[in-house]
Amino acid sequence: MKNTILLVLIMIGVFAVVGCGTEATTENEQVTLKIGASSVPHAEILEFIAPDLEEDGIDLEIVITTDGIQTNQQTADGDLDVNFFQHTPYLEQVNEDSGLDLVVVEGIHIEPFGIYSKEINSIDELSEGAQIAIPNNPSNFSRALELFADNGIIELDETKSGDFLLEDITENSKNLEFVPVDPPLLVHSLDDVEAAAINTNYALEADFNPLEDSLIIEGADSPYVNVLVSRPDNKDSEPVQKLIDALTTEKVRGFILENYGEAVVPAF
Repeated sequence: MKNTILLVLIMIGVFAVVGCGTEATTENEQVTLKIGASSVPHAEILEFIAPDLEEDGIDLEIVITTDGIQTNQQTADGDLDVNFFQHTPYLEQVNEDSGLDLVVVEGIHIEPFGIYSKEINSIDELSEGAQIAIPNNPSNFSRALELFADNGIIELDETKSGDFLLEDITENSKNLEFVPVDPPLLVHSLDDVEAAAINTNYALEADFNPLEDSLIIEGADSPYVNVLVSRPDNKDSEPVQKLIDALTTEKVRGFILENYGEAVVPAF
């Protein structure tokens, strides 16, 4: 009997040691988190926090993207774990149009939207019938029209509060012609139009200083916060939560303000 009890105790000890070894291995195991992001400022912010995440067990794999619809589809399909390049109205439009169910995980920063030109130095210099390039996706198309309206250049249907279309322009004294353009091409369109409404990430990529080079620009109170996006089944996972924690620190706030000034405004 004593021998039997001793054998049982030995076996329990063996299992305990094995169990402890497995737990230690799991704790030390690095997890890869694949994220689709615009190059500026999104990827630059992610590269800044990557070393901290690595110490916390997360290897951040950053995939530079330029096609928002494709990036959201890849996130929905699981080819990407999360993405970081868009604001909520754009995500909602893609979800509706593509039948996706992606969700906002966290708001990170605001990129005020601006109007740029190579031909004029003031918005008051817009010529009669000037062509203006604006983003061709619905949310940013409406956003561009609202920016012109907020600055008294056009008037929009007061019975609506968003999702503005060309037919919602009720006053256009200079007969401006708004030309829809794919967002990544807006900077290049400046060679062909008098002005263009350009998202700040594309303006920064083209070495524009949004506060100095724009003719007009949104205020820091813009509702178009750039957000971290994931699938519903992934939003509460430990790696994603660690990414949120790393993105919303005072260290990151300082990095954003130091590198982008008021062109990129922390939203946390």
